Amino acid sequence: MTALILALIAGAVVGLTLGALGGGGSVLAVPALIYLLGFTPAAATTASLIIVTATSLTALYAHARAGQVRWKAGAAFAGAGILPAAAAGAASTHLPPAVLTIAFAATAVLSAVNMLRPADTVRPGSGDVQPGKAAGAGAGLGTLTGLLGVGGGFLAVPALVTVLAFEMEAAVGTSLLVITANSLASLATRSGAATSLDWTAIGPFIGTAILGAWDGKRMAAKVSGPRLQRIFAVVLLTVAAFMLADAVT
Repeated sequence: MTALILALIAGAVVGLTLGALGGGGSVLAVPALIYLLGFTPAAATTASLIIVTATSLTALYAHARAGQVRWKAGAAFAGAGILPAAAAGAASTHLPPAVLTIAFAATAVLSAVNMLRPADTVRPGSGDVQPGKAAGAGAGLGTLTGLLGVGGGFLAVPALVTVLAFEMEAAVGTSLLVITANSLASLATRSGAATSLDWTAIGPFIGTAILGAWDGKRMAAKVSGPRLQRIFAVVLLTVAAFMLADAVT
């Protein structure tokens, strides 16, 4: 019963974060699965991919209905990351737990720093899309998704704005397509690991994450985006410090 309650609470927090900020929730999912529900780092990254896929698909549907998804450009961007995501997903199962934990903590710090940056430091591109940069950004995001089980929305949105010259609304919506594709590619290499997961914890986690994502959208309308980002960044830095301390002790 305790594990069920923790899964419900953690899923709600992750969903609220995704709904309110358009990304970042998966960076909380992995530590929640490890430290609250007792998953190993490898199992947590696999479970996080399942949670990210389900939640992103739900959010993608909502953004698509609003006309905020650029399907062709998003598919091309995601295509560059599918093979790296699959390769990184296969490789992650062979890495020591401490390495995964440290790499994830570093990613959490990167996410926090990105959220603490002033909004005007991420500027739209000139409109001249450079295929090489777009492919490199897509491949890098796919690798991150496959290796650590994070959706990478905190990196995908700035990349789509600066590299593909998307306006912010389209970048957020299209990033969900990219995240879903990369997560599915990585999960394809982890089918064996997925069958051994504790679905009694993952199921409730997914359910409240999806519901929380809708509530997060409403919360974002009441609280300023910069304030939400600062609060979330502080939480991420705290989580990263705890994970680093745990990995080196």
